[in-house]
Amino acid sequence: MTKAIETAIKLLETFPEPTQEHLVEELRRLAVEAQDEAKWDEQFTRRSTGLKSAARKAREEIAKGKALDMDFDKL
Repeated sequence: MTKAIETAIKLLETFPEPTQEHLVEELRRLAVEAQDEAKWDEQFTRRSTGLKSAARKAREEIAKGKALDMDFDKL
């Protein structure tokens, strides 16, 4: 356990039990939110890498004259 967590626990212990319960629930909510944000960040990073790779490939095909104009009527 880190010093920061020990300090937070000591601080929480100074409150009445109902307040402790409320604060712990808020901490849980914040922790879940942080986990969710971390997952989104990881997914975005992975997708970003894939998008960069696709863009690089498209630029190479354009430079080699292999790219065709998009026919939006066929979509």
